[in-house]
Amino acid sequence: MSYEHKDNTGSLFKNDKRTKDTQAQAVGSAVIDGVAYWMDAWTNEKNGAKYQSLKFRRKDNQAGTKEPSRATPGKAFRDYPSSSGAEDDGPPF
Repeated sequence: MSYEHKDNTGSLFKNDKRTKDTQAQAVGSAVIDGVAYWMDAWTNEKNGAKYQSLKFRRKDNQAGTKEPSRATPGKAFRDYPSSSGAEDDGPPF
């Protein structure tokens, strides 16, 4: 059984499959207002202060649909696409 997020929650995990500096340092998923999203995160530094930069992608946009489907709260991350958009073996955890 896979983990399912409650509405307006998410999880990030270290990206162990990262091969380039441009790829996300952490990956995961979230459910926001009933819509499932993939998340990518990078740790950056500006003027000596570290911060997180985040990117959200609707899960159903991977199939080319325009309208988001309502997620059962928290669809699992098992089919996580790589941050380059290419399919791979799943999440890096």
